[in-house]
Amino acid sequence: MNNLVINTNALVTLDTVNFSKYLKEFIAEQDIKENSKGTYKRALKQFFSFMSNKSIELTGNDILEYKKFLDSQGLAAYTITAYLVVVRRFFAWTESKKIYPNIAKTIKGMKSPKGFRKECLSNGQIARVLKGINQSTLQGKRDFAIINLLLRTGLRTIEIQRADIGDIARCVDEAKFYIQGKGRDAKDEYVVLTYTALKPILTYLEARGQNDVSAPLFASISDRNNGDRMTTRSISRLIKNALLKADIDDRRLTAHSLRHTAITNALKGGASLQEVKTMARHANINTTLIYSHNLERMANPAERLIDKYMEEIYTI
Repeated sequence: MNNLVINTNALVTLDTVNFSKYLKEFIAEQDIKENSKGTYKRALKQFFSFMSNKSIELTGNDILEYKKFLDSQGLAAYTITAYLVVVRRFFAWTESKKIYPNIAKTIKGMKSPKGFRKECLSNGQIARVLKGINQSTLQGKRDFAIINLLLRTGLRTIEIQRADIGDIARCVDEAKFYIQGKGRDAKDEYVVLTYTALKPILTYLEARGQNDVSAPLFASISDRNNGDRMTTRSISRLIKNALLKADIDDRRLTAHSLRHTAITNALKGGASLQEVKTMARHANINTTLIYSHNLERMANPAERLIDKYMEEIYTI
């Protein structure tokens, strides 16, 4: 980026060299986790890459263009808002350092959609996905254990990625699985692993020949990263591949859909709202209520009453 931004009041120019310098300084001063620092760095590099062909002096309109660009990429509202938060914090920092004015302070995030943008899997789809995994290989045993675990506990991919072997505390045929939830600093929450959730994990670990409690629960088998902790991207990719193999090609069915499926099935199975809230670790029960309302909406849609009423006057 050459002469990315210049302030006419002789503020420091963010040229190629200085941008790298300021980016490092900004990241270093953020009181956030290392993973989040990596996210901040990637988000800002993408932002300045987009801005590299803009005018020498950036304005708030340029930030709005970036926001529209993100929206045009089909990203979720939450993801776009997260990117914009990083940009706002960066320019608040540049203003505090008298480097460049905060041109992003009036830019708002995207409105979160009501309900969910992801769908749940039906029982038939679940069966096809699980039966379609070849469990005769180490990769198959691992992939089956991951997908089965997500479907039976509603865990997030980041919680799977962070898990170590020692996080499983066995108790006869069930176990407590301690997890580091979203936004948490420690593994201070847990889900219950029933026998059907636990057995495939034990089968995979036995085949892997690994019992070091500090080792990642699920490991990469690629030549370059064999034995290393899997990334959330690789976990999402293996799930998407399993869906495609089961002839399920729907952009609304993703890795996160397995969490939606587990929560929905818990409610269908008779669990109370409080029980599901605890399992899903929702901060607010209103989030759990969305699932309940969605089930009620689909069970008794007013559209069917319209059809019944119109049968008297018109039948297709």
